[in-house]
Amino acid sequence: QVQLVESGGGLVQPGGSLRLSCAASRSIFSISAMGWYRQAPGKQRELVAIITSGSRITYADSVKGRFTISGDYDKNTVYLQMNNLKPEDTAVYYCNADRLGTIIWGQGAQVIVSS
Repeated sequence: QVQLVESGGGLVQPGGSLRLSCAASRSIFSISAMGWYRQAPGKQRELVAIITSGSRITYADSVKGRFTISGDYDKNTVYLQMNNLKPEDTAVYYCNADRLGTIIWGQGAQVIVSS
């Protein structure tokens, strides 16, 4: 079974930066989109950013201008560069991949923004 593995989370001060990475455990064909979601304590999981196989990108309004998503579909890898982090960005960040309508989720990476 294919797995998505996130890395790069951690603790950072407000205004700092982190880069999250997500890679598939093996090659996956027919992926139409990869993206990042996050879930803060007591809140629902929400979209952060998506990049399609055609390089169309969508961002949540709350992260526009601060976060950048990029992907390599040949390597089934997606990245999230997070700059100017705020305490409200604290959450578990999950990557996912849409393969022919089936959504594959990673296990999550904790990001804590605190002084």
